[in-house]
Amino acid sequence: MDTNGATVVVTGATRGIGRAVAETFAEAGSHVVVCGRDGDAVESTADELPGAATGLRADVRDEFDVERLMETAAKAGGDGIDCVVANAGVYHGDPGDTPTHEESYAAVDDHLRTNVRGVFATLREAVPHLAEGARALVTTGSVARQAMPGIGSYGASKAGAEGVARAFAADLEQPVGCVDPGQVATDLSGPGGRDPEEVAELFLWAATEADADELDGEVLGLREWKTATR
Repeated sequence: MDTNGATVVVTGATRGIGRAVAETFAEAGSHVVVCGRDGDAVESTADELPGAATGLRADVRDEFDVERLMETAAKAGGDGIDCVVANAGVYHGDPGDTPTHEESYAAVDDHLRTNVRGVFATLREAVPHLAEGARALVTTGSVARQAMPGIGSYGASKAGAEGVARAFAADLEQPVGCVDPGQVATDLSGPGGRDPEEVAELFLWAATEADADELDGEVLGLREWKTATR
């Protein structure tokens, strides 16, 4: 994918990893379409991105919101969507201090609805608008594959998100894979780890230079990125 003039959709793009990824694609010449639940934050994010950008308030838990988002993105670029970054996610609790057996059903339900079903809706509604050489990326983390104490159903939801990505990878011609940026300091994951700006280039690499077969249905992380680009 040539980023110059490409149309890229980033969900959960108003802060953290999503914001950094949106900025990186915008700086590379892409028309970035950003969304989030906070309309004011979406508008300010779109205004502050370099180059062409479009912002639309959308909640990935609502498939009708996501449908409008993808229709808007397809029209914004004119030639369909070249990359989708399914990044929106929630975590109800404090990392390491959320025992699974003490979680509320409401927290579990929202983790699954946002982090799993939201990824499903993002990919499903993007499919009719994907360009021939498009790629779809799902943000993930090691907790999806290695259980840790005090993470609760958040880890289970990230495992579910990876499962959704693999299912789409099996059915679509376009590559669909997961990107694991490691521990990143965000409002969701808490302090500690890399700055979001340090890992945003990983997503750009996965969308443009990573081998399609190595991405499709798989997880690419910092090790694969550094090995390929050193």
